[in-house]
Formats: sequence, C-alpha cells, structure tokens
Amino acid sequence: MRGNTTHRFSNTAVLTVQTADAARVVTSAELDERLTDTYQRVRLRPGLLERLVGIRERRWWPDGVTFVDGAAMAGAKAISESGIDPSDIGLMVNTSVSRQHLEPSTATAVHHALGLPSSCQNFDITNACLGFVNGIELAGAMIDAGFVDYVLVVNGEDAQTVQEITLDNLSRPGTTSRDVISQFATLTLGSGAAAMVLGRADRHPEGHRVVAAVSRAGTEHHQLCIGDNDGMTTDLKGLLDAGLQLSEDLWTEAAADFDWSQGMDRYVIHQVSQVHTDAICTRLGIDPTRVPRTFPERGNIGPASVPVTLAGEVDTLVDGDRVLLMGIGSGLNACCLEIAW
Repeated sequence: MRGNTTHRFSNTAVLTVQTADAARVVTSAELDERLTDTYQRVRLRPGLLERLVGIRERRWWPDGVTFVDGAAMAGAKAISESGIDPSDIGLMVNTSVSRQHLEPSTATAVHHALGLPSSCQNFDITNACLGFVNGIELAGAMIDAGFVDYVLVVNGEDAQTVQEITLDNLSRPGTTSRDVISQFATLTLGSGAAAMVLGRADRHPEGHRVVAAVSRAGTEHHQLCIGDNDGMTTDLKGLLDAGLQLSEDLWTEAAADFDWSQGMDRYVIHQVSQVHTDAICTRLGIDPTRVPRTFPERGNIGPASVPVTLAGEVDTLVDGDRVLLMGIGSGLNACCLEIAW
C-alpha cells in the first residue's frame, strides 16, 4: 500500500514570487539579554539561538504595520510584477498561521486591501508551516481543472506578539529549564510576507511550470508542537526525529517516480534551523551546496519561509533549472513540490 499522495500538474505555471520584508531587525543577542536572569537561574548558557540553531536575527514589523498589511504589500508587488489585470484573478488564498481572530478569514482583509474584484473567491488555508506549498497545490488543481485562469497565494506572519508573551512568561521567577526548552522554538520565529501569482502555462510560456507534488501524513505526531497566540510548546527532539522519518518515508517511496536525489538545481527547504537543515540533507542525501539558507537572518517565518527563500534565488535561476520546494508542517505533514524553471 502506498503511503504517499502524488499529484501531477499539466497546465500551471508560476508567474512571479515576491516578498514584503518586515523592517525591524531583532537579534538573538537582544532576546538573550532579556532572558539573562532566567538563564542564570536555570543554569542554561545564553546564545543557544545563534550557537545551536544558527539564527542570528529575525524581523518584526514596524509599529502600525500588521502581518495583514505585509501580505497585502507582497500581493500587490506580485500582481504588478506578473503584468496581469487584477480583475482576472479568480482565487486568492491566504496561508498565514498568524491570525487576529477566528472569523472572518484573514483572506477577506487581504482581498479588501488589494481591491480585488467581487468575482475573486478568497479563503484561508492553514496547515502550519506547509500552508503556502498547499496553496500552490490548490492553485494548480483549480487552474488545471479550468475553474480559474489566475490564482494569488499570499502569506503574512507576525512573530512579535507570541515572542513578547513568551519572553514575559520565561522571565517569571518560577521558570524552569524545562519551560525554556519547551518554549524555545517560539524564539526562532520571524516576521515577513510573500505572495505568488500562478496562471495557465499555455498562456504564459515565460512562466515556470509546476510539475508535481508528493505529500505524506504522519498525524500520529499532532501533539508534538502546539501553538496559539499566547505561546507555543514543542517537543524539540521528538519533532525533529518524527519529521526526519516522515520525510525519509516520503522520499524513499517517491524515488520510484522522481529523480529528486540528484536531479535538482535547488532544494528550497522550509527554514527551521541549522540543525534541521543539516539533518535533512544528511538523511535524504541532498547536496547542501544546493540548499539556500535564509534562517540565519530571517528565522523561521512559518509558511512564508519557502516562498521567501525561493524569491531570493530567482535572479540566480536559469531556464531549465529544476527547483524542489520542501516543507514539513506541525501535525505532521510533509510535501515536496517540483517547479521547472
């Protein structure tokens, strides 16, 4: 019995991928300084974020700018760069983990900010850090089926709110080393936004073809990382081990249909940490020189990590390059999606 789900796409192309950068730089040293007393009390060495995880800094939005604003800014840039008329966009999908409230959807706020037409469907897809890749899959399915001609996928993330709460929580007198470790992953997050326009490949030969996607679920691990607007707790070792095993299972089965181990020019991996990146390269036999890294300066921007990293590679990619987007989302779910540049 096959454990993977495989989708091949016939007529979908990426027209552009754009970002909106959160302007406020927050260093790991700054976060360490706020936790100096806690580290001393629980006998942990400061500098774990940079020394172990490899994250020197992350971004926060300036005062008065929200993650919704960021998603709208990235979306506006993507629409402009694509050259298409906004009235032709039939679907806008928001994939943000960040949200201000349960309803209405964040997509409605972004749709309104962009001035998209009433004929443009809009809704959220949330699947932890895998959301943007899932948004590309949905866009491809709807374009291939002829439901829409163009899809805008957007994402905006805000790390500041949950990190401020976490810093306050960890500064309390009763904090233990176990508390610090279980909430440590929250401090690796970053803020940012990205957007992608996809359209019909037969109308856009200049576009970059979406080839195929392979997914695999490991939902027995859905309690390893749990977060909300007030904080996030993570079993760091359990999550890493389970994520690596799920990725290897997907990779091994997919090898019968795809030559991903040696055939790719870029592996755009979800940006978690140096530990995660090194481990996934070793486990799957990926050439680490073909894995661009944005986590040292941006941290883990959730679902925006993959498109932000991809956008940073666009100027170095040439026609014929093969790009593999790779993500693991808490829950757990894993996905690989190939784009023919």
